[in-house]
Amino acid sequence: MEKIMIEGGHLLEGKVRINGAKNSAVALIPAAILADSTVTLDGLPNISDVDTLQSILEDIGAKVVQDSKQKIHIDPSSVVSIPLPNGKVQKLRASYYLMGAMLGKFKRAAIGLPGGCYLGPRPIDQHIKGFEALGAKVKNEKGALYLEAEELRGARIYLDVVSVGATINIMLAAVLAKGKTTIENAAKEPEIIDVATLLTNMGAKIKGVGTDIIRIEGVDRLHGCKHTIIPDRIEAGTYIIAAAAQGKEVVIDNVIPEHLESLLAKLREMGVAIEQHNDQLLIKPGEKLKSVDIKTLVYPGFPTDLQQPFTSLLTKSKGTSIVTDTIYTARFKHIDELRRMNAKVKVEGSAAIVTGTEKLEGAKVKVTDLRAGAALVIAGLMADGITEITEIDHIDRGYEDITENLRRLGAKIWREKVMESNETISMKGL
Repeated sequence: MEKIMIEGGHLLEGKVRINGAKNSAVALIPAAILADSTVTLDGLPNISDVDTLQSILEDIGAKVVQDSKQKIHIDPSSVVSIPLPNGKVQKLRASYYLMGAMLGKFKRAAIGLPGGCYLGPRPIDQHIKGFEALGAKVKNEKGALYLEAEELRGARIYLDVVSVGATINIMLAAVLAKGKTTIENAAKEPEIIDVATLLTNMGAKIKGVGTDIIRIEGVDRLHGCKHTIIPDRIEAGTYIIAAAAQGKEVVIDNVIPEHLESLLAKLREMGVAIEQHNDQLLIKPGEKLKSVDIKTLVYPGFPTDLQQPFTSLLTKSKGTSIVTDTIYTARFKHIDELRRMNAKVKVEGSAAIVTGTEKLEGAKVKVTDLRAGAALVIAGLMADGITEITEIDHIDRGYEDITENLRRLGAKIWREKVMESNETISMKGL
């Protein structure tokens, strides 16, 4: 077990390069099994969710070769349809993409219900609705879903709620189905476009991605290809928020600014200076940050994945802000931890009310989910004294080398291994 230690109050300055998108990678890896020859994915983030999915693919017969830190070759020619009722699939929510991929390839799948961070009710009924519309029979037995179809046929599918996961999963199942599939009220996230780009390069026929109506014409086979993943807009947003909270001048490299417009608009409203140069952003925080209200919405609205880090930033602003999460109503578990650090925050229903405070204070806090971990790291950078962050395995699911990246920017941050005897081994490296 490890924990992150932060000595707050040190200004950040320099450049950080953004990795490939986690939320793309966890769908692209399952999508690769739909091909009949090798798929090469470049720009993969070095995170535990990616490691878990690679291991699952090897369990079902894929040959996975990693020839660099961020590039893998997936040969799916030996993949077989075997049940995956529990175990590794319960480590991450994105394991549900194996349902659509295996259903599309084999016309059957048996997958354990997905795990990952608990952010309140996260039903997969829209996924199931889509699979059934395509002709699959779905049974839920002993915590696993069993899907089977004699044949998959294109259908017109209206999503009752805008869902990134359901949109991608239905695409994965439909690209090899007979006939035409139309997904209405589809999600528009950049990660969906990224997955569709991979599938198109593999030979799929997909139109309308990035709009609320996606049309798919099924094909007989998909072939291998090479694909480079888009930059991670959530990782970029996290470092941008950290720079706004405790930076001097920080360059965020390898970003697509258009993917971050809702965040950048709110930061400018707070008084943060932002300069754009092609695929780079220069962040210069203002002397005094103004309070702002935010409401999370489906893309292109303010992302729910940045709500928690942004809440930490708001503790530094002057006045009172209201943070409303319309996507995940239970995504406020970090609030209790921020209050341990002297934050003036309270939760009322699906909103958090944040009153700016003079200074956060270092404390021992616990990570409850991935983005809550990012929020606590940002809070630790701003706080007086030492902040000790435990349960950091959540952070490692979505951020590659976050401690090293922040250290290069000037933060005093390190990891310590905690032994069973309560003895601590320092990994400070300062």
